[in-house]
This record gives sequence, C-alpha cells and structure tokens, in this order.
Amino acid sequence: MSQQGYVAAPPYSQSQPGIGGFGSPNSSLHYGHYGDPNSSYSAPQPGVSKSTVPFGSSAPVGPPPAGAHQFSQTNFQNGPGTPGQQPHRFQGPPPPGNTGASYPSYSHQSQPTFPNAASASSTAQLADQLNTMQINNYGPGTTPSPGHPASFQSPRLPPPPTQQQMILPPGPQVPPPPTNSVNGLCAQPSLPPVARQGGIPGPVPPNPNLQQLPGQPPGPGYHPQQANYGPQMAGSQLSYPGAFPGGPAQLSGPPQKKLDPDSIPSPIQVIESDKAARGGQVYATNTRGQVPPLVTTDCIIQDQGHASPRYIRCTTYCFPLTSDMAKQTRIPLAAVIQPFANVPPNETPLYLVNHGETGPIRCNRCKAYMCPFMQFIEGGRRYQCGFCNCVNDVPSFFFQHLDHMGRRIDHYERPELSLGSYEYVATLDYCRDKKPPNPPAYIFMIDVSYRNINSGLVKLICDELKTLLDKLPREEQEESSAIRVGFVTYNKVLHFFNVKSSLAQPQMMVVTDVSEVFVPLLDGFLVDFEESRSVVINLLDQIPELFADTNESETIFTPVIQAGMEALKAAERAGKLFIFHSSLPTAEAPGKLKNRDDKKLLNTDKEKTLFQPQGNCYEALARDCVANGCCVNLFLFPNQYVDVASLGLVTMYTGGTLYKYNNFQLDGDSPQFLSDLRKDIGKKTGFDATMRVRTSTGFRATEFLGAIYMNNTTDVEMAAVDCDKAVTVEFKHDDKLNEDTGALIQCALLYTTVSGQRRIRIHNIGLNCSAQLADVYRTCETDALINFFAKSAFKAILSQPLKTVRDILVNQTAHMLACYKKNCASPATVSQLILPDTMKVLPVYMNCLLKSYVLVGRAEIPTDERAFHRQLVMAMGVADTQLFFYPCLLPIHSLDLKSDAVPAAVRCSEERLSEGGAFLLANGLSMFLWLGASVSPELIQGLFNVPSFAHISTDATSLPDLDNPISKKLKHILEQIQSQKPHTMKLIIVKQREQPEMLFRQFLVEDKSIYGGASYVDFLVCIHKEISQLLS
Repeated sequence: MSQQGYVAAPPYSQSQPGIGGFGSPNSSLHYGHYGDPNSSYSAPQPGVSKSTVPFGSSAPVGPPPAGAHQFSQTNFQNGPGTPGQQPHRFQGPPPPGNTGASYPSYSHQSQPTFPNAASASSTAQLADQLNTMQINNYGPGTTPSPGHPASFQSPRLPPPPTQQQMILPPGPQVPPPPTNSVNGLCAQPSLPPVARQGGIPGPVPPNPNLQQLPGQPPGPGYHPQQANYGPQMAGSQLSYPGAFPGGPAQLSGPPQKKLDPDSIPSPIQVIESDKAARGGQVYATNTRGQVPPLVTTDCIIQDQGHASPRYIRCTTYCFPLTSDMAKQTRIPLAAVIQPFANVPPNETPLYLVNHGETGPIRCNRCKAYMCPFMQFIEGGRRYQCGFCNCVNDVPSFFFQHLDHMGRRIDHYERPELSLGSYEYVATLDYCRDKKPPNPPAYIFMIDVSYRNINSGLVKLICDELKTLLDKLPREEQEESSAIRVGFVTYNKVLHFFNVKSSLAQPQMMVVTDVSEVFVPLLDGFLVDFEESRSVVINLLDQIPELFADTNESETIFTPVIQAGMEALKAAERAGKLFIFHSSLPTAEAPGKLKNRDDKKLLNTDKEKTLFQPQGNCYEALARDCVANGCCVNLFLFPNQYVDVASLGLVTMYTGGTLYKYNNFQLDGDSPQFLSDLRKDIGKKTGFDATMRVRTSTGFRATEFLGAIYMNNTTDVEMAAVDCDKAVTVEFKHDDKLNEDTGALIQCALLYTTVSGQRRIRIHNIGLNCSAQLADVYRTCETDALINFFAKSAFKAILSQPLKTVRDILVNQTAHMLACYKKNCASPATVSQLILPDTMKVLPVYMNCLLKSYVLVGRAEIPTDERAFHRQLVMAMGVADTQLFFYPCLLPIHSLDLKSDAVPAAVRCSEERLSEGGAFLLANGLSMFLWLGASVSPELIQGLFNVPSFAHISTDATSLPDLDNPISKKLKHILEQIQSQKPHTMKLIIVKQREQPEMLFRQFLVEDKSIYGGASYVDFLVCIHKEISQLLS
C-alpha cells in the first residue's frame, strides 16, 4: 500500500464482538462495517501507520467522476505524524485469538480531536478569504445540471464542473485543549492562522455580515443584517466545556469573524434545486439503477417495471462489484422498504393478480415470484429466473407466444410482467392451518384508574369511539367494515364486556386473577358494530359512570395485552389492541415495573440498560403476540416516568404505533390525541404479515432494522404493518456481482386484508453494479443513508456504550468521504475537504443524528423521551427520518397570499430568524410558531385577532378560525404538513425572548445544541480533520 494513501485498517477478518456495524456482542461484523470472517489481515508494513479503526482499506483508484463537490477546510493537524505513530484515536486491534471488543471503552479523558484556539487575526483573515470565493454560487461559466443540483467553483483551482472547493491552508502545530468531549465527537474546533494562497487576491475589506465565532455570546445586538435580537438565552453556552475559541475567556483584539455559513453546503439548497429540476414532473421507473427525486420533491411516479420510490429507496442505486470495493467505500448497501406506503390519488393503485387455485407462479429453486426480471425462452415455453438463473417450465395456462424481440405478446397486459409492484391473491397454502382467515378484530382497552377518570380522559375516549366505530377501515367495494370490535377496561383487575346484539344491556365480567389471564366469554365479546350498535353505544355511555367513584390508582399492564391476545387467539383472528394507559404498572401482576430512572447511569456502560425492558416477560409476550397476529397500539398519558422502554417493547415488535401525551390536559391536548386516534384507526393496514427479501446471486440480505420481530434470519414477522412502517434491509456480498445483470431485489409481503383475504404484495427493484467507485458515490441517496445510520445506531445502543456508537458514526462518515477524496476526486491538497455531490449534506444530517435525544446522554432529557424517540425512528421511512433529523423552517411573514405555493424553507439556524419575522418549524413530532418581537401588527391581527405582540397568548395549541387570507393560508399549510406525517403535531406558540424559546432552539439543528452537540460548522471541521488523519 502506498504511504500517501488511506491508512490501512484492521481486520475485516475477525468477528469482533459488538463493533463495526453496531452488531450485537455475539454477532459477527456486519456491513457498513463489512466483516468477512475469511479474509486475511496483513500486518502493517514498517513505516506505514495503521489506523486501528475497524473500517477502511487500501483502494484501487477509479477515474474521477463527473460530479464531485469539493470543499476545503483547514487541515487541522497536531503536528506531522511520524512513521509508526498512530494517527488515530483508537487502540490497536486485539490479537486474533482475543474475543474482547476491539473498541476500548472510552473515558472522558480520551484525547480530544481538536487543537486549541487560534488568534483573532487569523479568524478574521479566514472569513475574508472565504468571502472572496465563489462558493455556493455557480462559478464562472457553469450552470447547474439536473443531475448535480449545484456546481460550486472557487477561483483557485478550476475543478471539474460540479465541484466545490474551500481552501484553507494547513495550520501550525497547536497544543491540545482541555479534555472532555460531551458529544463523544470532537471537542472545540479552532480556526488556524490562514496564509494567503496563490490565486487569491490580497486583503479584502472585512465583511460586516460576518461577526462572532460560534459560541461567542452575541453582544446586545443580533447580526447586523438582522434586527436587534437581544442577549442569548441562559443555558445556550452549555455546548462544550471550556468555551470556544474567541469565547469570553480569550477575547482579545478586534471583533472576531465567523465562518460564513452560506459557504458550506446547505440542505435547503439541495432540496430546492431538486424541486426545481424534478418537481411536478412524471418520474417513470423504466430504467434499472436510476436515482429517484428526493423524498422532499413532489412528483408523479409511474411504475414501468421497478417499484416506486414510495415503496423502496436505496442508499445507493449502483452496488460495488465486489465485497472488497464495498469494504473500501464503507457505504452501507441498504434498501428502506415501506411496503404499504400511501399512494396519492393521481397515481395508479396496485393491480391484483388472481391465478385461482394454482396461485402465484414462482421459481422452483429460489421461490421468487413471477416478475419483470424473468426471461422467457424457447418460444415462451420456459423462463429463466432473474434471481437464481434456474430454468423453469411455464404452466400451460400461463403460456403466451413471444414477439420478434423475445418479449411475450401479453407483456403489457400482465402486471406481474410489466410492473415493479403488484399483488397476488394467495391460496390456502399461504394461510394458517390451510384455512381462510377471519377478518381482523380491534379491541379497545381503557385504563380506568383514578387519574384517567378524574382528568376526563375516559369520557373523551368513550365519546370519540361512538363516532369513530362508523369509520372502521373497509374494502372499497364493501358497504360496511368486516372488522369485529371488543371492549375491555382495567385498573388492578380486568373487566370484559358482553355486547352481543341480542342483549338489552351490556354485561360486565371481571377477571381478578391477573397472573393467569383467561377470556371469560367468547360469544358476545368480539362483535360486528353495525349489528350491536345500540348495545355498544349504551356501554360507551356507561363506562365513565361505572367507574366515576373509583379511587383505585394502581394499574396492571402485561395481563391487559395477554387478555387481548388470548381473545384474538380464541376467535382465530388477527387484530389490533388499542390500549389507553397512563401510569407505571405497579400493581402485583406479571410485568410489574419499578421506577429505575437513574440519571447516574448516563454516560456509563450501564446507560444501555435504560433502553432495555425490565425483566424477560415483555420480550416473551411480544413473541407470543407476533405468533398470534396481535398488534399492540399504545396511547400513553404519563405525568411522570412510566418506563417507555418496557411498555413500548410489545408495540415495537408487533408493528404497532406508540403515542405519548405528557401531562395530558383535556382542553389543550384533546385535539392532538383525537386526531392521532382517528388517523390510526383509518390507516391502510396488513395483518398477520410475513415479509421476505430475495436477491439475485452475488449478494443477500443480512440485517433487518425496524418495528419487526424475527424468528429466523430470513422472515420478517409483523403482527400488522401499516402505511407508515418501513423496514431497512442491509445487503452484503457473498460473491462478485455482474455489471450486465445488475443487482435485483424482490420484496414479498404475505398478509391478511381488512376483509380477511390473504394476499401477497410484491415490490421489485433493479440496481446497477459497477467496478468504478465513482459510480457508487454518484448514485448515493443521503436521506436513505441517514435512515440506515439512525436505525443501526439506535439498535446498537442496546448493547454498546453511547460513546462508542457516536464514535463509530463519526468514523464511518469520515471513511466514506475519505475514500471518495482518495479515489474519485480530482487531485487536491490535503487541506481541501471534498464532498461528493450526492453526499454534500451528509455531514449536516449526521451531526443532527449525533445531537438527537437518543444519542446525547444528558440528565435534562427525560429517559422516557429518549426511549420514545428511539422506538419511533426504528419504524420510520425515509421521508419521516429526513424531517425528524432536519426540521422544516418556513418564513410565514413572507407568505404569498395570491398563490398556492408554500414559501421556500430556510436553514435551521438562529441566524435565519429575524426580529420582524414569524417562522413555522415542524419535525414530524413537534411544531412551533416562532414570533419575532417586532413582527408586523397586520400579521398578528390576521393570525390571532389581537392588536399587538403583547396580547398574543402562548397557551393556545391551535390558531383561531378567522375569515381572512393570511389565516386561511397558514391553516392550509399546517394541514398539508400534518396530513403527510403519522403523528399529529401540537402547535406550540413561541414569542421571542420568552421562556419556551429554549425548547424551540433545540430544533435549530445547525447551531450548537444546549445539550452539548457541535454546530454544523464545527462538525464539518471535525470531519475534515478525521479525513485528513485517515489520508495522512
């Protein structure tokens, strides 16, 4: 290996417990990490320093790609590395026989990654220099091409058309800073002295828009280009201990300059340019390996042989040819599959293929289903499977002649030959016990303990169910829903209700033995709502009165799920339990929990236990529920710790959804809860589902991440799967791929419909394969990568310290970008940070992931909130993770009332706010309307119907209904954002310089976090330093 190349890496060989792909302690190394138990590990050559991170390897050099995005930062080095010196922050790998983890456990005293502060003048020079460059604008003579959203050029080295460069020469040797890195990332960045480079003109007049280093408390004024913003909130300096360069402790000389945020890649610009290039157009899926529009771009998708990106998105649409190439790029090869994704009304719904009693046509060898990848031969009498190459006979009923092109003449008449996605009617062979399934059932289970009765919650639920039961999902052609309904209430004991249509009054049966739950009645428990309407309405009227005088405050939980599951099992139906629960289950019963919310565990090796369930009974119950097709939807109303990690486990494994309303107040929180309940009941859902992912030869699915349960290595089992649930599947090479045939993936999902029909839903997608690394990078999708990394990391924290998980993420990011710089970009100096065009916003998204509640162990963040976020993200699709990690910030003051258009979003940073503005922020769980102190009185009057800023009440959780254009327009935008997301977001109104602003600021993800996360600029500097170390 050449010395100037990548620093080599330790063994992909040994299975090292619990590292790499965030594997569990017992698993062998996974992908993204790419372990290969058989590969050999060469010892370091003398004089070549070997990084001991379990990643990266020496690389064959491919030609530079057409579109690279170059961007250079300072090379932050702690002096030159000497031969044999470890350039990295990790200890060496264990000897081959050692079974210990190869990651040392980190203490807070580990060597920080940043040198300390530089002088004020250098910072000023740096900012001047940045301002002289054309960054983020189109350079001379270049225009953006649709394939590469933006081209970036600097005057210094004219690079290929779509490259951005930002050149900061190497800094001098600097002493290390005080240790302690809160985010497990890099401690303080510093901006080194900047020397003038050839090709950059002499001193430039200072730019008045650039002031203050990140982290330096702003003076009384806001940045000059905006109105006066007042002092920063207390607490926002918490980010990294030991203030920032230029912080109060080190102020000297003239005012400091700040790196211009406009000079670094902007997620908003990437989103907007993709919208401009592809928005509103028809995207036809007729080409293997083509990169779809971004999830944020609205377009019409036409299935012409590959599954719509609404169903499947990939981390890259061109797989590397060999596993060695995959190990080298360290780009995880994964697909995010959302099999029931909602399809807008202007797109064709899936066709249903029915072959009668013969059932779907499948390959004899690999059992893949008939699809566009099958090749018909011998005049149409036989076909060759595209997945395993086996030649099969065509059944006589399916025979058709071929045309002069070798294609069947009925090609376009058969969905399974011409479309990427379609459904088959399944035969009895695909049913439990070879019997047709019964339609599913919904069981409503209400916690009637003292607090829920007292707060009015029980009455609210019962009143809502009276109207909601008329809206149960049904097949389009049917008059009424086939779903059966049942009702249970509980506190320390269970109450079952007989609501048989022949009864005059509902009957209650009490089960007091909660250790061995049984269902006291079969007939009359699960009923057709239409038939039993009067009895059910009668019951819902009576429940709040029945328990009005209760003083029982203790509750059970596990027996409630057990009872629901047993009822479904006895009725031989799959179904959903809707559980409305509010407290830690402390009553004597299986699954009894104790309060274990111990802040002393944060940032220790035991922190992972906070995300694991207490005891084994929750996992065992989840397993039983999946086996019986019982999905659990949980609505939590806690006002203190309830152990979401335990209570939510069954929900997660069964494909259910968890909703949480902290300190529920009837007036303020009812609309959010009722909207969630209505949405959930109406969702398109498949019951008792099993999913299998097949691939063509040369690679296979190795890891499945999602709200799923796996009994074996291939079958993904879900008691139910709805339109919002996605499974992220990672692939690994087991042989060399073929450029001609590509990499083919078929996802088959067997499920029961709401009417009780067994079906198989098929999604097929074909990807390209290439021996050129540049092709792999050129077709990457950052949004899908972040979905994969988030789920991998959130799974890994169950078995590894958070610090290790965060380090792996930083490392992986640096490795992917270093490999690109080394093998694909045009030659550049070490001090240039070069980002592939498709990954230019990967660092900002990765930093958002690192700063998320789940990965930041801080006492101020409630443990339940972290467990809740972890559980939601594990089930999310690409569009949901994109918004969750990088919220949408809309300037409401610039609404164009004459058009339907929504204003373009702005970057999530405090700098983008203005005192005279109003901004709407949404991330899929939270929604804020931020109002600047001098926002126009017309806007205030139009939205709130009050005369001035001082009169606005921040207690309201919705806007008043007013008959004026601005109010109607904003309400329309709110509805639009809400309609696309599974959870209803409660609107929080935030006034500038008032206390709730602290909560709002946590969502300005490009800034430093009050909980200690780096700002985007700082993280970019950190990643650049990691890359330089890998390449030095």
